[in-house]
Amino acid sequence: MENKTRVLFVQQEITPYLPETQMSRIGRYLPQATQENGKEIRIFMPRYGIINERRNQLHEVIRLSGMNLIINDTDHPLIIKVASIQKARMQIYFIDNDDFFSRRKYMMYDDGVFCEDNDDRSIFFTRGVIETVKKLNWSPDIIHCHGWISALMPLYIKRALNVKDNPLYNESKIIYSVCDDAFEETLRPGFDKKMKLPGITAKDLKCYKETDYVNLTKAAISYSDGVTIASERIHPEIEAYLKTCNKPVMPFPGEENFPQACNEFYETFIQKQ
Repeated sequence: MENKTRVLFVQQEITPYLPETQMSRIGRYLPQATQENGKEIRIFMPRYGIINERRNQLHEVIRLSGMNLIINDTDHPLIIKVASIQKARMQIYFIDNDDFFSRRKYMMYDDGVFCEDNDDRSIFFTRGVIETVKKLNWSPDIIHCHGWISALMPLYIKRALNVKDNPLYNESKIIYSVCDDAFEETLRPGFDKKMKLPGITAKDLKCYKETDYVNLTKAAISYSDGVTIASERIHPEIEAYLKTCNKPVMPFPGEENFPQACNEFYETFIQKQ
């Protein structure tokens, strides 16, 4: 029996856990379409504090929780929770931590102010996904990232984890979705030092010296194998960069057609493996 293609979704937003937006609807319906297309899926998102845990029936997975992630010499406990979208037969994994996520009743902005530690939150979320997938011992063929909070995933997979003693991600192809989720603020100085892991070089870190939305997105694109445009409008500087990046780029086909177009896009990478 032929093994199913495995697709890992790293999502910034998913409805019904968060209010409906184009990004949250894509986060909900793209994995469903991919599963219905005959592929095996895993889905991760942050456990923002605005998510109603009781109503959505989230519960902790003890065997996956309990690890500490060190960011800037500080230990941060990693908590993994799950919930199911029954009618789609999909399970969602939530990356949680009291300080970064569940205690806060907002997503990226607190009363209109960009959270100062969004840099740490993005590092924690991305590394949390990577470590949990390792615990699951589940090797993805495709990793599809949606939203800037997942922007470090391509770098981490290509540089920090692509080593002989950790083969789980060695064959994974990374696809990054460029969305209409730009922010005007800049992440705190020292982001390049905080997000560094073994295998990441000084050359890699040049992209992260001054980390605004454009630089973060450009870096994510440069370490990805392909790009999907997941919104009708994207940042003009990113739009220009995509024309020069020499990567396969899937134009935005409209929200309704996005799941099918993505699954066709995946096939071009699967066939090359």
